[in-house]
Amino acid sequence: MHKGGKLAVHSTVPLATRDDLSMAYTPGVARVCEAIAADESLVHDYTWVGSTVAVVTDGTAVLGLGDIGPRAAMPVMEGKAVLFKQFGNVDAVPICLATKDPDEIVAAVIAMAPSFGGINLEDISAPRCFDIERRLIDALDIPVFHDDQHGTAIVVLAALRNAATLLDRRLADLRVVVSGAGASGTAVTKMLIAGGVDAAEVIVLDSRGTIHSGREDLNPAKRGLAELTNARRVSGGIHEALRGADVLIGLSGGTIPEDALAGMKPGGVIFALANPTPEVLPAIAHKHAALVATGRSDFPNQINNVLAFPGVFRGALDAGATRITEGMKLAAAEAIAGAVASDLKPDAIVPSALDPGVAVAVAHAVADAARREGVCRGSVA
Repeated sequence: MHKGGKLAVHSTVPLATRDDLSMAYTPGVARVCEAIAADESLVHDYTWVGSTVAVVTDGTAVLGLGDIGPRAAMPVMEGKAVLFKQFGNVDAVPICLATKDPDEIVAAVIAMAPSFGGINLEDISAPRCFDIERRLIDALDIPVFHDDQHGTAIVVLAALRNAATLLDRRLADLRVVVSGAGASGTAVTKMLIAGGVDAAEVIVLDSRGTIHSGREDLNPAKRGLAELTNARRVSGGIHEALRGADVLIGLSGGTIPEDALAGMKPGGVIFALANPTPEVLPAIAHKHAALVATGRSDFPNQINNVLAFPGVFRGALDAGATRITEGMKLAAAEAIAGAVASDLKPDAIVPSALDPGVAVAVAHAVADAARREGVCRGSVA
């Protein structure tokens, strides 16, 4: 499948006659260039920019493989581009940068941004990814979206909403433990809180244990989590964090011991999302939770970013959005959750990653949210 790559470029116009050639290229194209020079917003109408995204990485946090470099990251970025096209009809171009320097990454993306309608950041390690994304959002007037953060967070929120519905629980009443404070763990925590989970009842762990306001070894991103969560200032490790918890969300890799799971409240939820090996295998997780999900396609309830990012970008591009807001992400999560609302089951709390209708529903929801929030080109915020 991967031999020779997974992508190609093809023309959308005929080149069968001299007239075709003269219109597609010189001299006919000059009229379009002059129009865009006079009004740069026309680039979205008369080029591929309005439906094209750059998939940008530095290869420092690729899947579960870690820092494997930009060349080794290319197969993943190609795969991402294939998913964009298949599910969102979005053209995507893999861009693997031979630098780890945040300033150089930001400068490179800003320099190439006129060629694209959006920027999908991918597999850039934390905490650098937070600063890179923030700076690009501030600098550009097109959507910038770090999928490792927000795509994961959107799908996790959708899954937890449906899990809570099946369990006849409210999000606000759940005590949640997030194992992992990297890009996805941080974004999932914030998205769950935005979606209705009580921040005071969320505990986040990194490799040194629970994150709380009494720790002095936290970087700025983790200090933000400490200020936002764990109001009881639970200290210690995963055993202490899970005592009395309703929900465990694994985003860290490694293994969570079964005796720690035993401290959870009965009838809860475990999302073990590390790939390729979940923190807790489903056979063990089901002993301690009523609902279980992983990131793998060979187990039920696959929490997969492909449920989010094609539709998010399709909707943002269709609306002419200049950025992706919290409201647009929440709308995407609601659309994903709603895709299985009429047939909700313990082994189907999210739709299939191959369901073509999901991206359509997400795109409509995201576009509507962008218009409501006034973040589209030409709109007044």
